[in-house]
Parts: sequence; C-alpha cells; structure tokens
Amino acid sequence: MTLTGKVAIVTGSGRGLGLAYAQELARQGAAVVINDVDAATADAAVKTIVDAGGQAVAVVAPVGPTETADALVAAAVDAYGRLDILVTNAGVLRDTVLWKMSDDDFDTVIGVHLRGTFTTVRAAATYMRQNEIAGRIICIGSPTGQRGNFGQTNYAAAKAGIVGMVRTWALELKKAGIAVNAVIPVAATAMTATVPYFAAAVEAEAAGEPMPAFFRRDLGFGTSDDVAGLIAFLASDAAAGVSGQAIGIGGDRLQLWSHPEPVATVYRDGGWTAEALAAGFAEAVGDLQSVGERFPALPVELQRPAATA
Repeated sequence: MTLTGKVAIVTGSGRGLGLAYAQELARQGAAVVINDVDAATADAAVKTIVDAGGQAVAVVAPVGPTETADALVAAAVDAYGRLDILVTNAGVLRDTVLWKMSDDDFDTVIGVHLRGTFTTVRAAATYMRQNEIAGRIICIGSPTGQRGNFGQTNYAAAKAGIVGMVRTWALELKKAGIAVNAVIPVAATAMTATVPYFAAAVEAEAAGEPMPAFFRRDLGFGTSDDVAGLIAFLASDAAAGVSGQAIGIGGDRLQLWSHPEPVATVYRDGGWTAEALAAGFAEAVGDLQSVGERFPALPVELQRPAATA
C-alpha cells in the first residue's frame, strides 16, 4: 500500500491525533497540508514531517468559515498540484451540563466540528468532482456521538451530525468515485490524561512503556499512532470499496459501528393510542436501549487513587 503522488489535507493537525494522522499519511508517501490555529504549532508539525523526509506545508486558520476551507484546498493545489485526501479532525471542547451551557459554548463546538466538517468537505468534494479525482474523505467522529456522554451536549450533537453527513455524502459522491467514511477513535489525549480511570494507561505511555492489555483490548484504548493506520488505509486505493461506514479503532481493537436499525417492531390494529401505549409499551418494545458508555471495572493492579469504574 502506498500513497505516493497523493496530496492530503488534515485539519487540526498541529498536535495530538491530527498530527499522528498527518505523519502517517506522509510516511506512506502523501504530501500533506497541515492546519492549526497557532503558527508555531503548525510550523513545528511541518518540521517533523520534513525532517523525516516527507513533504508538508501549513495553513494557519480556524476551521469553520468557508474562507478557511477554500484556503486549504488552494494550498494543496498551489503547493502540490492536486488534492486526493481530506481528513477533518479539527475540534474544540466546551464541556458542561445542559443547564449551564451557554449559547457560545454550543455554537463554538458546532461551528468548528460540524460546520467545519461541512465547509471543508464541500470545498474538497467540489474540487475532486471538477477534476475527476476519485478522492478519499475521512471525517473524525467520537464514541460520544454514537452513545452520548454526560456534559457534552454540543460535542455529541456535532459528532452524531458528522456521521449522518458521512452517510449522505457517501451516497451523493458515489458516482464520482469518492469514498467517504467516519472514523471513531479511542486514544490517549490531553482530555483522557486527566481522567483517573485511564491513569495507568497514561502513566505507561508517558514512560514509553506498552499500555496494559486491559486498556488495549478490553477498552480498545491506545495511542494516537494506533489510530493512524486506519486513516492511511482509508486514504488509499485499497479502500476504494469502503464508503459510508463508521469505523471504530483504538489499541488492539477494530470495530464496525452499525447504522441505526429498529430493534423492535410491533403492530396494533387501529394504531397506537396514548392509552394503548401506556398499557402495553414495555411489553411491546421489550428492553430499552442503553445510553452512554459503560466501562468495565478496573483490575485491582491498574487502580489508582480516586479511580472509579
């Protein structure tokens, strides 16, 4: 598998997961457009790729506005003559419970994650279609968008919306040969570093040691590099037949998330009145669906002070 001759944009790639994606795409032969809101961070990311023998340039701008999306596509074409791959990774967090979430908390997260994904994909897809490039578009989702999470109304809405757009774009861009997928990563980040449940995993990574098998296998929780291989695969010709999918990856685990499907279907002659539902809803539909992620209890040897299951 090779990406030699391909050109990729990775939004939010100055550090963390986004940088890992960009570095792996470059390692596989792609020229990369790095994006970050901080010039020093973006330049440092470019240097890591160039120092390793790859090709990269930077666009310093916040994701969300159409102007940024257009600038990213222009940078790829100006520097390398084409655009084949887009990875929409840029994001921010403004976590708080519903009754404390401000309009700005909500709008900021939706603006970067959801609108930013929309504007960059629109710009990239337009270019690919006009130039008859069978490109690859990879949008980054989250388990929160699949299952929900306490204190993340804005983030859950954005990430769920991204997967909904991916399914739609896979239909719309099929004729052009453009594959569109969502990746649901689970990896150690600045956010998980502060969660006591993950303390033993974070300690291992900081020490340059392998993460305990419980995290890598039971939780599917690993490093940024564990996710990057899936990004490179989906960007390649080898994944031409994969589109419209939500694919989870982390640690040693790979998952294919289902599209929403009915889990119970029942009929009643004459339809369902409020009274009929009150009398027979539980019997009719059976067990309700769970919400949120449920982590198994930590093994004793991995527990740290204040850690909870």
